[in-house]
Amino acid sequence: MKIFRGLRHPGIAPGCALTIGNFDGVHRGHQAMLALLRSEAAHRGVPSCVMTFEPHPRDHFAAVLNKPELAPARIATLRDKLGELARCGIDQALVLPFNARLASQPPEAFIDDMLVGGLGVRYVLVGDDFRFGAKRAGDYAMLDDAGQRHGFDVARMQSYEVHGLRVSSSAVREALAAGRMDEAAALLGRPYAISGHVVHGRKLGRALAESHAGSGDGFRTLNLRFSRRAHAWKPAASGIFVVRVHGLADQPLPGVANLGVRPSLDPHDVNGGRVLLETHCLDWPTHLGAEGAYGKIIRVDLLHKLHDELRYHSLAALTEGIARDCLDARAWFAARI
Repeated sequence: MKIFRGLRHPGIAPGCALTIGNFDGVHRGHQAMLALLRSEAAHRGVPSCVMTFEPHPRDHFAAVLNKPELAPARIATLRDKLGELARCGIDQALVLPFNARLASQPPEAFIDDMLVGGLGVRYVLVGDDFRFGAKRAGDYAMLDDAGQRHGFDVARMQSYEVHGLRVSSSAVREALAAGRMDEAAALLGRPYAISGHVVHGRKLGRALAESHAGSGDGFRTLNLRFSRRAHAWKPAASGIFVVRVHGLADQPLPGVANLGVRPSLDPHDVNGGRVLLETHCLDWPTHLGAEGAYGKIIRVDLLHKLHDELRYHSLAALTEGIARDCLDARAWFAARI
């Protein structure tokens, strides 16, 4: 899949079948829409294209109003969203910066400048609640009328249901916030996962509970760190999870992970109070040695929530808490063998 940031790139196909949206999580409803888009693109002999936005439009307005509480919790990072779009077979993704200029663009100009002039759309597929342009003034009827005038087809896809439940990003966020990981997986069509490069942390895990780890490495963790900007990525899930780690060995590795801001540690540490995913593999791959995981891209599947983040008031208490979590994670896996 080709990825373009912004509209002015010579590599963008001169015609396409397009869908537009945030696609946070690329859930099963999105997947059904993308399958239809691919089919319509193939019939017309043009590439399939997704137009999406970063930051999320609600992130932009939350920052403008200085009300971070209005920013939505995010299911996926941009990396993971683009990865899922690629796995769905999309030919090209267009990532537009959602800024004041785009927010104030009249819907008619959006159609003329971007869809017709910029992309030469042949087909546009939208969701049943699609709105666009300044003050969300554009709707399906306006888009359909423009299609008749400019010679492109417009279609609207109704909501997608699983067991009578409407699949939406909001429903996924609610399941993740409540720790209902099986429900989230059913809505997503796969386990909820986060990927990224393993980065250096404080190395605190190596100093903890060497007697528990047995290898002299304590509770070594794989750290995935996210943006410093408060509005950039506020995760829909948080807490302590049973996980599987992909990308370090031939088989996925069982582990336990903390997703959050680590309330037990100094907020002025190297991670600066940012959201962090810290994952401890229950059995560390010996072939990696002490430093072999740094820089690798891993994917962490969050399978089951053990509990919310806890504040421990000493390293000894933190050590005991992590050891308990490891035992609970091993028990969870053992019950499913």
